[in-house]
Amino acid sequence: MSTRSGKKRCCRPVDVKVGVLALQGDVTEHIAAFREALTERPGSSVVPVRKAADLAGLDALAIPGGESTTISRLIEKNGLYEALREFEGGVFATCAGMVLVAERVDDPRVRPLGLIPMRVERNAFGRQADSREAMLEVKGLEEPFRAVFIRAPVATEAGRGVEVLARIPEGIVAVRHDRHMAFAFHPELGGDLRLHRMFLEGLGV
Repeated sequence: MSTRSGKKRCCRPVDVKVGVLALQGDVTEHIAAFREALTERPGSSVVPVRKAADLAGLDALAIPGGESTTISRLIEKNGLYEALREFEGGVFATCAGMVLVAERVDDPRVRPLGLIPMRVERNAFGRQADSREAMLEVKGLEEPFRAVFIRAPVATEAGRGVEVLARIPEGIVAVRHDRHMAFAFHPELGGDLRLHRMFLEGLGV
């Protein structure tokens, strides 16, 4: 799938069209967060994505948290796997999304998209009762980010071209690769949109 072309840079921010994979998980929270992050870009829009045709014309796609095995199964069922692999826009992946965009995953029930060369371990923090919050130092942010971890994964290996943005003792929890960003936590929760804005600035549109 191709991103939109022919946009002209000028003194005002260019409008952006962001999709949110709307198969399972915290879709509503992602849509709300990106809409707020795009308020200074008039004409921008955020739309749900449920089938391959919905990817047409998008500059970016968010893959939300949820149950990675369920989302992986629904991606296959809805005929989205190859379309997502070929998507040329930036991808903003959180929690389960981080599992899905990896190259290697520790669970055979998940068919990873291979968008970021990294190895990810699902549920690295244990059960949901073990979920937690942490003030996280993130590369590129001047102040710590309050990260909400819910049955979070971690990246245990990062390949060539992957920039590690944050890590904790359990492993890597934030990365950037080209126009893609992936987080083990939920930046769409809590109202701090700095990571959304960092992602949008990196799209090159």
